[in-house]
Parts: sequence; structure tokens; C-alpha cells
Amino acid sequence: MKNQFTFIKIISIVLISAILIFLLKPYVNEYKERKTYDFTLDSLDGKINKDDFKGKVLAVYFGYTLCPDVCPTSLSTLSQALNQLNIEKDDLSAVFVSVDPQRDSLQNLNEYAKYFHQNFIGASSNKEYLDDMTKRYGSYYEKVILKDSAMDYSVSHTSYIYIFDKNGKFVSKIDHFSNPEKIAKILKELLF
Repeated sequence: MKNQFTFIKIISIVLISAILIFLLKPYVNEYKERKTYDFTLDSLDGKINKDDFKGKVLAVYFGYTLCPDVCPTSLSTLSQALNQLNIEKDDLSAVFVSVDPQRDSLQNLNEYAKYFHQNFIGASSNKEYLDDMTKRYGSYYEKVILKDSAMDYSVSHTSYIYIFDKNGKFVSKIDHFSNPEKIAKILKELLF
């Protein structure tokens, strides 16, 4: 009788544990995603964070204003995709995160981002925060010293556009070589 009671007790504990895990899993996953993709950055208009963009589709891109080719190409491609969709200003925002805060002032970041599209925002932070943020996003950057160059250094970095839906949920990581049509298709599904 005692063994039977112990067996029923163990089965009950296992069953209750399994039910709790099943019920709590979505909340745990949401917490992990939020922890991975949250950010608070400095922009010309003050601090911005990911929650500021709730209700909008959001694109996040890491780069720097003196990037000779990759950043302008990626931002131009994203801009072309947005122009294909003929969207309202309040439907989508893109945050261009500078990984070169030493040279990129908030003023020139804002001008640079707006050059590509009115919905783009330039932002940055200190090196420690950028190191943490890029690591969480699965991105990478590194200062590369350029000997005998007026620029002094460049910044090697990955080139992905991170897309989030209107609820702030991560949807897609688009690489630098994607064409505007592919990006527009992904954005269209989220916007309309």
C-alpha cells in the first residue's frame, strides 16, 4: 500500500511538472526573446528603446557612417523595399545602430539615416553596451587599424537587417545580399 501511494505521488508530481512546463514555456520563450533583442540607445531626439516601436514594424541594422560600401548598400536596399510598399510614416521604422560611436555623432547619424529614408533613425551607445547588444543579436564588429590612412581605422562588421513585427517579436534576419523585392515581400506580410 505504501509503495502504491509513493508511486501515485511520483506520477502526480511528474504530471503536474509536465503541465507547468507546457503552460509556462511560451512565457519563458517570450522572456528570452525580449532579453535577447531589447535595446536602449541614444538618438538625436533622446533615448529610444525597442518598446517605443510597438505598433510598427521595426528594422535594426548595425553599421557606421564612414562605411565605404556595405552600409550604404544595405540601407539603400532597405529604402528601396520601403518605397515599393508606399507605406505611411507610422507603419515602419528602421534604427541604424552605429558601432563607431567615437566618430559618429548623434547629429551626423541622424542626417545619415534620414538621407536613405525619412523613417530611418540613427542611434548609438557606448562601446560596452554595443558589445553586449551585438553579441545578443548574434552580430559582430571590430575596429581595424589602417596604417598610413587619413581615416585611422575602419570597422569590420556583419551586415544583417533584423526585422521585428508590430508586437516587437523577432521575425527575420536578412543578409546584405538580399534584393529589395525579397525584403519588400517580408515587410508586406507584416504590414498588411
